Amino acid sequence: MKIAIQGRLGSFHDIAAHDYFGKDGVESLCCATFEEVFREVAAGRARGMVAIENTIAGSLLHNYELLRDSGAVVTGEYKLHIEHSICCLPDDDWDTLTEVHSHPVALMQCRHYLERHPGMKIVEAEDTAGSAEQIAKEGRQGWAAICHSSAARQWGLKVLEEKIEDNKHNFTRFLAVAPPAQSSSNEENASANKSSLVFALPHAEGALSKVLTILSFYDMNLTKIQSLPIIGREWEYLFYVDVTFADVQRFHQSIDAIAPLTKELTILGIYKEW
Repeated sequence: MKIAIQGRLGSFHDIAAHDYFGKDGVESLCCATFEEVFREVAAGRARGMVAIENTIAGSLLHNYELLRDSGAVVTGEYKLHIEHSICCLPDDDWDTLTEVHSHPVALMQCRHYLERHPGMKIVEAEDTAGSAEQIAKEGRQGWAAICHSSAARQWGLKVLEEKIEDNKHNFTRFLAVAPPAQSSSNEENASANKSSLVFALPHAEGALSKVLTILSFYDMNLTKIQSLPIIGREWEYLFYVDVTFADVQRFHQSIDAIAPLTKELTILGIYKEW
């Protein structure tokens, strides 16, 4: 099974893909951007694993747009505990390191740790695992990378210290996505208890309140709501909503009930909550 991910082998997307889909029989299709990931999924060449929100950095807003525009279907979710390690070439050590490379978000999440090592120059890179790959392939003496320890093992680097992140309660939620033709009928699965949907609303007083009241009446538990402006339509918004439920039939009834009050209503997926 090919799974399109953003980043390199050993990246957090790669870890999430193998944790969710299984260690064996999964091939990560490494993509430079999230746009490329969704192109692969939309073309039917792969399923995908994409980050959608982080407990520290918040929502990845652009991925909501890419999900909707691509027509991909959400088939599941996975929550990964984010842990960072600092690694280098086997012959290097603390007294030989001069700079540290990683993605800007990873560097930010290890800020306090890096402050205790002021002798190292901080260099931003495109990817955590990509930094480890570059050090290994180019034999960069004196360089360190911040990444997951599995990326260090992937590229044969030495781990100097694990769990160097400042916040030990950092999680990223990923969505498993598939082309419509490949997605399973999760609504027929008794374990399906969550859905992601998106809709627009008329610019009228109480429009959102009415929708939320109906969802509550049908026992839908609202776990997330995210609004994004509709480009070219001033002061109009798309609302991305996650709900959990105990009865999928009640869920479909709630969708039928709110449909007349919304515009451009789309169910992005029905799946099992992680």
